[in-house]
Amino acid sequence: MPQERHFTRTHPDARQIGDKPKSDLIDLSIYIDFSAPASELDNLATFLTTAGFTVNAVNPVRHHLELSATVLLLEQLFATSIAVFEDVSGDRFFAPSNEPILPTQFSSLIVALVGMDSSLQATPKFRIATAATISYAPPEIAKAYRFPVLPAAGRRIALIELGGGFHSADITAYFNQLNLPVPTVTAISVDGGSNAPSTPTSSDAEVMLDIEVAGSAAPGTAIDVYFAPNTNRGFIDAVSVAANSLPRPDAISISWGAPEQEWAPADRNLLANIVQTAATGGTTVTVAAGDNGSSDGLSDGLAHVDFPASAPYALACGGTRIQLTPAGDLAAQTVWNDLANGGGATGGGISRVFPLPAYQAGARVPPSVDPGHPAGRGLPDVAANADPQTGYQIRVDGTEMVVGGTSAVAPLMAALIALLNQEAGTPQGFVHPAWYQTLESPPKPPPFFPIDTGSNGAYKAGPGWNACCGLGSPIGTNLKP
Repeated sequence: MPQERHFTRTHPDARQIGDKPKSDLIDLSIYIDFSAPASELDNLATFLTTAGFTVNAVNPVRHHLELSATVLLLEQLFATSIAVFEDVSGDRFFAPSNEPILPTQFSSLIVALVGMDSSLQATPKFRIATAATISYAPPEIAKAYRFPVLPAAGRRIALIELGGGFHSADITAYFNQLNLPVPTVTAISVDGGSNAPSTPTSSDAEVMLDIEVAGSAAPGTAIDVYFAPNTNRGFIDAVSVAANSLPRPDAISISWGAPEQEWAPADRNLLANIVQTAATGGTTVTVAAGDNGSSDGLSDGLAHVDFPASAPYALACGGTRIQLTPAGDLAAQTVWNDLANGGGATGGGISRVFPLPAYQAGARVPPSVDPGHPAGRGLPDVAANADPQTGYQIRVDGTEMVVGGTSAVAPLMAALIALLNQEAGTPQGFVHPAWYQTLESPPKPPPFFPIDTGSNGAYKAGPGWNACCGLGSPIGTNLKP
């Protein structure tokens, strides 16, 4: 993993309008090197307490301290200034105006310092259908991808949500309508985040899409919804808490993200390491690859990929448009791309940050289309139905809706992992090496439906792995361990 320890992200479209008052309290999370002994965390906590910080929690398993301090204390200890900014939409946030400097004795120990930037970190990757569509209930999609048919009782899926909420009555009504068991859904607060439903077109649509897809594609699974503020601290802490919860989840589904360069390098590296630790520990982390094609929504004329989908141990989930037969089998699939009509398209491409991982060595991942054509981690890894025009039927705040986006694919793949775990009796965890090996030694029957038509802008689909749909879409019964 890259080991950059720059703790601030840039805000090129925001202007500084003042300084944050020195007496204001800020909650902070500090993460230390994962290989450091717990005694180092205790030493750091003692140092910060002596310096005037309030240490609210020490988490050796998460390598994490939870703190609060005044702006004055933060500025003095980290030799920085915390300013107030206004972005182009008029929203205000605070952030350091210069790179914080760590105390010398802890400069090699601290890997991330999160909480001094209150700007929004990520966007949800859902798209609401706006015209007449073909639509499907999630179990129909699971059937088309031949998910194992068995109850997932005893399995657990964690959802990361940076806004929105759910009404239990909607969940009950939705699953009763499908004649499926109503899942146990538990809201878990991280950093003050809460289950706060508002309107159907808000982030509630993301929350309910995630719950209803995961719960109906893997009937019987328990669902834990981690609500956190949409900041770097909230995002990172939520994934860290979920990854270290007991019992450990079979999968963590993340439908939020941002272009790689919109993350502070230290934050990006830390979250990638949290994902790695989760995956190698038995929890598969499924992440939406983005809904804005190969540009990832940026207008600089270059190709970009979304993070944390680009983290090497994340299962990056791209999107397709599907057609089913009257019997419910998959008849056709192509890359989801409706950019020409003002809609979305699957994310995918080549990371600028993470090198080509070993599991992709035989995948013939092309270099980036950008100048210099750098090599890097290719994404997505897999794909499934994401086009809102062939979208998922869900219920949000009492309203029936059709929703798509790669954020539907992340919980769908989490459901598949839960079913595979149930079938095998053991966690799948880091599935990449085994799944990519099927390219070099194709098994019979094949484990993926190929998707070789369409493009996401700069990249075209084709035989084998491609930067639109990865390995293809899953044939669940052929992915048995």
